[in-house]
Amino acid sequence: MRTFTSADDILAAVGETLGTSEWLTVTQERVNQFAEATGDHQWIHVDVERANAESPFGGPIAHGYLTLSLVPMLAWQIYSIENAKLGINYGSNKVRFPSPVPVGSDVQLTATLSEATTKPDGSVEMIVTQSLTVRDAAKPSLVAETITRVAF
Repeated sequence: MRTFTSADDILAAVGETLGTSEWLTVTQERVNQFAEATGDHQWIHVDVERANAESPFGGPIAHGYLTLSLVPMLAWQIYSIENAKLGINYGSNKVRFPSPVPVGSDVQLTATLSEATTKPDGSVEMIVTQSLTVRDAAKPSLVAETITRVAF
């Protein structure tokens, strides 16, 4: 676990791979719960029988936005920020889904601090490149630049 305790810690770590999360299995139950929460019941995600028979991926796959929503949970295993008055999710830059996440597969997140800048209000803006990969896959399933603002 990489722990930042000040703005200077963050600024000094630009370019550093912060670490890698534990593996997480993406279950059909999680996919179904995400479908319920978002109203996205596309058959490729929730109709196991049809996905097994008709999907070009050989079975059901996780929603792209479900994959993206795993980033905060897995990132908390990789790095933390202590002594901050406030930390907020400021948004995302490039978000891509280069390959699917098959239901039942294990995924792991790697985080790299790509940029960090001090803003006029004194906060630090962190851009972290998040790469989520399925175990033994040739390429990642998600690559996203997340933006966080932290005030100390």
